[in-house]
Amino acid sequence: MDILVCVKRVPDSAENEISVAAGGADIHRDDLVYSVNEWDNYAVEEAIQITERLGGTVTVVSLGDSEAEEVVRREMAMGAGQGLLLVDGAFTGSDGLGIATILKAAVQKGRYDLILTGAQADDGGGQVGGMLAALLDWPFASLVNRIDVNEGKPLRIGREIEGGAQEVSDIETPCVLSIQTGINEPRYVGIRGIRKVASVEIPVLDATALGVETASVGSAGAKVRRVDYFVPVAGAGAEMLTGSTDELAGKLLDLLKAKGGIK
Repeated sequence: MDILVCVKRVPDSAENEISVAAGGADIHRDDLVYSVNEWDNYAVEEAIQITERLGGTVTVVSLGDSEAEEVVRREMAMGAGQGLLLVDGAFTGSDGLGIATILKAAVQKGRYDLILTGAQADDGGGQVGGMLAALLDWPFASLVNRIDVNEGKPLRIGREIEGGAQEVSDIETPCVLSIQTGINEPRYVGIRGIRKVASVEIPVLDATALGVETASVGSAGAKVRRVDYFVPVAGAGAEMLTGSTDELAGKLLDLLKAKGGIK
């Protein structure tokens, strides 16, 4: 099975203090620490596990600037066999549909049985996987936390749905699946793996190579534009409890009784 996994380089929320830049049009990006999007890391691990069992290839693709190379190499060091970079100044400012349009062009440059994305990105809205599937006219499922592969048969997938319930479905390939965290345990990336892929050539495709009309992507083609970042003003209704552990427990119990939470 030949699998393409879409990965994104995002600010590491565990390593950064995120603050809004002056004017509210963006966040402060100076000195931010970046890493691969957490959900995408699970998607890559799942792809590697599938090909370890059944054979095939794993290709990781990232759209961004030249610095996206670091996350592609990181996932190759993890076990993905091939990498692909989509880099062009015309891609800057793409909305979800623009990103999906660029990824569609990359998909059509190869032959893939399965495309995996993270269920969402730390700095995004979880929309690209579904849009990519729609543009390709492929089946799609989101929040996938189980994939069973049997040759010659549809994939059997599990999805996390409301109320902690699990939904199990069969889905034909080729298809696009957005992967939920917890589907597996991503493996550790060691120095040996990083050195192994350090000099591997990674193809870089721009708009011309992909056959993408620049007017349909980037800021020029964006139908959705981010106009403001802000930190919400703290509202009324929150009460901070103080005291010892026993005192806090008593106050909490009284509040729950007063609000009808318990009798």
